[in-house]
Amino acid sequence: MSIYKNLALFAGGVLLGSAGFKLLASKDAKKVYTHATAAALRVKDSVMQTVTNVQENAADILASAKDINEERAAQDTIVEDTSPDSAGA
Repeated sequence: MSIYKNLALFAGGVLLGSAGFKLLASKDAKKVYTHATAAALRVKDSVMQTVTNVQENAADILASAKDINEERAAQDTIVEDTSPDSAGA
């Protein structure tokens, strides 16, 4: 490529870049960014609420599982105490 072609491409890139920065900094663009950010925050809140619900349900399930295991352990203890082997010894 010739030096003039490279220089023209560079100058065109600078002009497009400058126009792009102006476009990104415009009031309309800021509105779009604001609405997109607000939507992202709503999604975050929704996800966090779902995570909280899942954590609460998991805690309830864990507590119920512990209760079941305690009841089984108590029943096993009662069965072992009344077994014929322990009464005859």
